[in-house]
Amino acid sequence: CKFNVIILNLYFNIMNLTIYDTTLRDGMQGEKVNFSLQDKIDVALKIDELGIHYIEGGFPLANKKEESFFKQIRKKNIKQAKIASFGSTRKPGVKVQTDYHINALLQSETEVVTIVGKSWDAHVTGVLKTSEDENLRMIEDSVKYLKKEGREVIYDAEHFFDGYQANPYYALKTIEVALLAGADIIVLCDTNGGSIHTTVIESIKAVNSIKGMRFGIHLHNDVGMAVANSIIALDYGCVQIQGTINGWGERCGNANLCTIIPNIHFKLNSDLFSDKQLAQLTGAAKYISELANIIPGDREPYVGISAFAHKAGQHADVIVKNPFLMEHLNSSKVGNNRRILLSELAGKSTIIHKLRKLGNFDKNSKEIEEIVNTLKSKENFGYEYEAAEASFELIVLRIIGRYQPLFESHHYEVKSIKAGSDRSTKTLARLKVKIRGQEYEGTGEGNGPVSALDYCLRDAISDSFPYINKIKLLDYKVRVLNGEEAADAKVRVFIKSTDGKSEWDTVGVSENIIDASWQALLDSFEYIFNNNNKSK
Repeated sequence: CKFNVIILNLYFNIMNLTIYDTTLRDGMQGEKVNFSLQDKIDVALKIDELGIHYIEGGFPLANKKEESFFKQIRKKNIKQAKIASFGSTRKPGVKVQTDYHINALLQSETEVVTIVGKSWDAHVTGVLKTSEDENLRMIEDSVKYLKKEGREVIYDAEHFFDGYQANPYYALKTIEVALLAGADIIVLCDTNGGSIHTTVIESIKAVNSIKGMRFGIHLHNDVGMAVANSIIALDYGCVQIQGTINGWGERCGNANLCTIIPNIHFKLNSDLFSDKQLAQLTGAAKYISELANIIPGDREPYVGISAFAHKAGQHADVIVKNPFLMEHLNSSKVGNNRRILLSELAGKSTIIHKLRKLGNFDKNSKEIEEIVNTLKSKENFGYEYEAAEASFELIVLRIIGRYQPLFESHHYEVKSIKAGSDRSTKTLARLKVKIRGQEYEGTGEGNGPVSALDYCLRDAISDSFPYINKIKLLDYKVRVLNGEEAADAKVRVFIKSTDGKSEWDTVGVSENIIDASWQALLDSFEYIFNNNNKSK
């Protein structure tokens, strides 16, 4: 009976739940997260497409960019989300009507205003340098004034969980004052991210003793529990969850909405979001990462590139027969894709799965046997193909007799020149190739060997293959494989390339970093060359 009551309460709470996104404020406080004004507008529009209920735009007074955001976003077609401006309660000893920050919130002309106040007595006396009673008046005055001006007011109780542990009476008094002053919702904040589930539950139970309290949750991830604690809070009456896209934020970040939203939808059977909105989740996470120029986390639940990746041969065999046994969810439901990885752990089932686009192959054929043996031999030498599938496809094409070389033979030279300590280093490359019996020569100058080789390769073959001018190198990574050999160590080079429509990854391994780079670079061009010829 008690279990059924919990389930009914959870269902009721989810029915009344709202999701509040603070990527454009708290998320931007995370290390390396920066957005231009246009980026902020584009992020807001993308978040709105996901069906999120509130979008916090930032501090109106932080700088001109923040001020301009609120002016510009009013002109956009926001379909569902409410835009919120963010600030703090009035300053100690200042009348609320003349407080600069409070009036800036009103001047932002947002329908919703979120203000943060202090819940921890140590913060009040040690940081604000004011009395506990004055802090209560600051909260009351600010909420009342903003409500009088017709705003929906969300009150963020900063450091609530720590404040409750230190002084339960005062922490509860601060949120009770905000409630009685007219706040629409009280948000309990784990500002330093140090609370575990027992602390969260204990504090929430105390909050529930306050009559008429509607509360939300705002959690940081410093102990890795922000998502879990957000979901747990639903069991105890939480009606708003705050977080950020990709979990960005101060220090270890905020509660990750890209995990919370699908958990609520798929695991708690909520219809808070539509299937169409959930199918945009991975794309939105990557899009916002691109705007911030941050590489998305591979292992993020639901939206990471590894979320539905399978490496062991046994797993791949099961995936072919019954995907449900190895995947908790169909990847397409969140806009992601299943990936079968290639490694020394791969079995024949993995290889068969990867070769589907090249035709049907018998599991016991000589070709499959040779591919498996080649893969294991190459990886034993230092190659790694789970992150370089384009290079693996070239191996397969060679073994099954469908490989077409970009040119018949080649010879390259690379040299670096530095004249004087104040001069930059120049790297020059020269390449000779033979294409259909005719010799071509290319030269290139770059900041380093990869750049120079790239330029001279294009110089040598672009007349013969004009489409290679569309290829761009997106990323270049080097890893030392046997550090004990010091400067003579073997290196592995990965290169990511694009033609504007798709991306592919290649690998090279050698004791010579230039040779390893050349292998990966050449594979990149040969991959697109073979794919172009295959499509003709």
